[in-house]
Amino acid sequence: MATSGLAIVNLSSHGCEKRNDLDQTLASRSNTTSKRSEPGVSSHLSATMSICMLEPHVRNAIIIREVLEQDEVNYKALVEVYVGQKSSYILLIKHAYQTRFRRLLDQDILNIEPKHSYQKILVALSTTHKAHHVDVNRCIAKSDAKRLYETGEARSQAVDQAVILEIFSKRSIPQLKLTFSSYKQIYGHDYMKSLKKDNSTEFEDALKTVVECMCNPAKYYAKTLYASIKETAKDKGALRRVLMSRAGADMDEISRFFKKKYGMELTEAIRESIPSGDYRDILIALAANS
Repeated sequence: MATSGLAIVNLSSHGCEKRNDLDQTLASRSNTTSKRSEPGVSSHLSATMSICMLEPHVRNAIIIREVLEQDEVNYKALVEVYVGQKSSYILLIKHAYQTRFRRLLDQDILNIEPKHSYQKILVALSTTHKAHHVDVNRCIAKSDAKRLYETGEARSQAVDQAVILEIFSKRSIPQLKLTFSSYKQIYGHDYMKSLKKDNSTEFEDALKTVVECMCNPAKYYAKTLYASIKETAKDKGALRRVLMSRAGADMDEISRFFKKKYGMELTEAIRESIPSGDYRDILIALAANS
């Protein structure tokens, strides 16, 4: 089904007319596969096929809702959306979320209980996307980098949350990337290094995830995929989620880093870890859709 899987992936980015033409085929394939697949794999297949046929921003809205409905919210999945997408695309996701679920995404994130430091960062990033900044400024980046150093590493204490949240809420994602690049140029090492300590706070641990996803997405996603494939992480839905969100975007870079770090092709790792069938073929097609 490798060819069919790739066709589904490619057609998922086309208009509703072509997707509707596949409805009967997908339903038939899902029914056939459910008879010969393990129950867990069959349910994954049905869900993946259904979501693959939607527009990407609607797909992301559904994935986000799934995350928010879990007993233990997977904040990494929310970070991936807010950090890994353009501002215009975030607005589409929020609109799709509101239209489909009659709820406000930002408000749902704020209302998560128990409270977590991730919420503060996500709210700040949401403000960033609303600002619609386009141009980047090196002088501002250097100034922000110095503020990060002076309120963090320079004083050998926990980072100043207020400063972090202020910068995150006022700067675009490209501007933030330039800030962290300037930090390395000025101080000779990545900002991440200042956050790697034994007594890091909850806020600093959350910040590490956000900065890595923002500044080194290939490394971040490769590690996330590997942990999911090898089932060494609690984030069991990461494989399907990451492949669907990054296919056609930067999957080629992720695959290259994956091979460099783990010594094998991403598609081969999936082939070895997932039982044969349509679900595995769709995942492989997504991984190959660079």
